[in-house]
Amino acid sequence: MAAVHGVNSDHAVVFRSPWQRGLRVVVGIMAAGAALAALGLALGGPVPLAGVGVLCLGLGLAALRPATAEVGADARGIRTRRRTVPWPDVADLRVRVKSGPRGGQSRHVLMVLRDGSERQLPLPVGWDGAEDDFTRGLDALRALHRRHGTPESDLLIVVSQRTAGRGSVRVPVLCLLLLAGAGLAAWAVPHADAERREWQTAAPCTATTPAEDRRECLTRTQAVIERTDQDEPRSGGLLYFTGDRPLDRVTVSREAAQEFEPGDRVELTAWRGEVMEVAGSRHVWREHVPVPGDLAAVSAGLALAAGYPAALMLTRLRLRRLPDGEVLPSALPYAAVLVGTGAWLLPLCHLHPVTLFDTPKTVAWAAAGTAATLAMTARAWRATGVRPPAPQAAPDEEPEEEQEEEQEEEPEEVFLPARFLESTDYNPHGFGTHIALGGDHPPAVTPGPGRFAARTIPARRITVKEVRRVRVTDGDTVPRSWHIADLDDAGTPVRLAAAPADLARILRAVEAAGTLEDASTPASDR
Repeated sequence: MAAVHGVNSDHAVVFRSPWQRGLRVVVGIMAAGAALAALGLALGGPVPLAGVGVLCLGLGLAALRPATAEVGADARGIRTRRRTVPWPDVADLRVRVKSGPRGGQSRHVLMVLRDGSERQLPLPVGWDGAEDDFTRGLDALRALHRRHGTPESDLLIVVSQRTAGRGSVRVPVLCLLLLAGAGLAAWAVPHADAERREWQTAAPCTATTPAEDRRECLTRTQAVIERTDQDEPRSGGLLYFTGDRPLDRVTVSREAAQEFEPGDRVELTAWRGEVMEVAGSRHVWREHVPVPGDLAAVSAGLALAAGYPAALMLTRLRLRRLPDGEVLPSALPYAAVLVGTGAWLLPLCHLHPVTLFDTPKTVAWAAAGTAATLAMTARAWRATGVRPPAPQAAPDEEPEEEQEEEQEEEPEEVFLPARFLESTDYNPHGFGTHIALGGDHPPAVTPGPGRFAARTIPARRITVKEVRRVRVTDGDTVPRSWHIADLDDAGTPVRLAAAPADLARILRAVEAAGTLEDASTPASDR
């Protein structure tokens, strides 16, 4: 957050970091860190001392830029410590919303230049619950832009992860990391399968087995447990043997350490230099050997998990021509595709990790699952498409006869889900969730699919200005697939949200009702 520290007669503003008062502390931390690092290097031994110094120096350097940040704006343009951008070069000033730690959000001013590039100003910055200074600073910058520049639009565009425009770099990075993990797990599947087969077919060593071949056979030796340790935090449990023979200890599971007791005689089975089995009279512990089916299922699961960030990137790329600030459709339909794919792919990979296409059964399984996935993907593709708002015809373009026919097309009353986003006399405190159409009543706002507490919409006062898609400024409660109608209610801006088809139907009914009222009202009363 930053406050406006200066406003003069030329309407110039200056934003300074609220952490400037701590600049001396930052410089002191950096000086102390440099001194500690130099002292540690000079003494030639105290590595922790030098490490603490380097750490303090790094923290000071990281805090230096925010503490010295400053942004100014006047009649010439926007000035930062690096450069000054003249107002004619600034196309628009927008708001960028970023997700902060612990679920919070920060707001920054995004400067869009005429060449299409974007620059985020270091100040002002607003946080949840403390945006007054940010709002005042943004209003001051936009006022200077209108006075000395030529903004592309008077509309304030808010850009976030939910809107069209440039996305976050974290999404492709996450996708690549998940795909890398899936590839690594898939690479380990044949190796795990070969190791498991070799372990299952390994034979006990005999007296005639050469020394160089004893690593590949099973060596069995007797031992006596001296004591057990169940509190090993990392490995789970330890078994110690009397006389440190044939070895001093072996790592087992915590449950196995609880089952074995001091004095138990056990048989150790070693293979390839590791103890693979500890067998006693009451309990047998075996080392876990990676199961190729588990690794194959993990690989498929990671690949499916990478599908969701890939769906986010696909949605953003597909709708890259949408105006910045419009909310993108949700990628949840693709998540349903991934879940449905996992329902058939994970069991197939687990049961047949290395024989996916070796039998007609697995081939048919994979073919049927792939067909189902393609069908679900096609449905998700249609669900995440964007339906452009229908253009609104001028009131004088439609004859009164056609309007009366449209009014008569509603013989039965219907209740369409729709909401006015502003509180009005016909929508007090935003109580309306539906709009009633048809029957013998004019369009009305209702708190549910019924006539209870219905409030008639004053159709004569309503004028449709624009029908558009949802923006971030419309709030998080409006579904992304709905459209917004910007209305003029006798000079007061009002927004009506509904599904595209329902919204068009409501607007036609309101327009027809307003025309009928005008026709039935004497000219002297208008």
